[in-house]
Amino acid sequence: MAAGPGRPALAVEGLGLAIGGASILSEVGFAVARGEMLGVIGPNGAGKTTLFNVLSGLARPTAGRVLLDGRDVTGLPVHRRAKAGLGRTFQTSSLFGALTVLENVRLAAQARLGGSLSVLAFPRTHDAATRRARERLAEVGLADKEGLRAQDLSHGDKRKVEIAMMLATDPSVVLLDEPMAGVGSGDVGALTEVIRGLHRDRGTTVLMVEHHMDVVLGLVDRVAVMHHGRLLAIGTPDAVMADDTVQAAYLGEPV
Repeated sequence: MAAGPGRPALAVEGLGLAIGGASILSEVGFAVARGEMLGVIGPNGAGKTTLFNVLSGLARPTAGRVLLDGRDVTGLPVHRRAKAGLGRTFQTSSLFGALTVLENVRLAAQARLGGSLSVLAFPRTHDAATRRARERLAEVGLADKEGLRAQDLSHGDKRKVEIAMMLATDPSVVLLDEPMAGVGSGDVGALTEVIRGLHRDRGTTVLMVEHHMDVVLGLVDRVAVMHHGRLLAIGTPDAVMADDTVQAAYLGEPV
């Protein structure tokens, strides 16, 4: 399938993952339009993070395929999917704590620009990688914290740094895996606005797994509900949350 402007930004077809005879994902299929934000929700153990692992290349599906702008990337490793325009953040922090905020983002910019990945390679203060890093930090509202060590930031600001690092690689499709995990209530609003800007101002295609339902429903265009490794429902937030099957799947879970 050739890439082109009429293709979905991301599509999955008949996606399945079986491990040791156990079905983790089964017959998952959906498409995400360019510039759309899709929330992926579901009870604990529904397969949400596993789905992201398959989409990003950390896990290889046993059935189906993943298409990025019409290109079959099912067999590509993580770094090649990243070069093709797929970015991801994780539930747990992946920052270099002893490095400054700027140095963390600059490493991501270096990688995108074809430079060294060495943490020792900071030769100039105004090279292309540093300029890009500062631009991305300004986008997420951390321009005034570039000199702080990453380990000294709040959880909310760490999430912003991770988003800035991802943006430094110029992704066209981004996967946000529980961006609010560990974030204090005082930081949720600011982080929500960063994610809103990522979608609205950049026009980036976003898939987001998140347990904060008020955050998800206030941001996304559509919601996909996972349950026992299957896609239970997909549609607008109002339609999905009014669905009797979805409500039944959440019995005992806060919605």
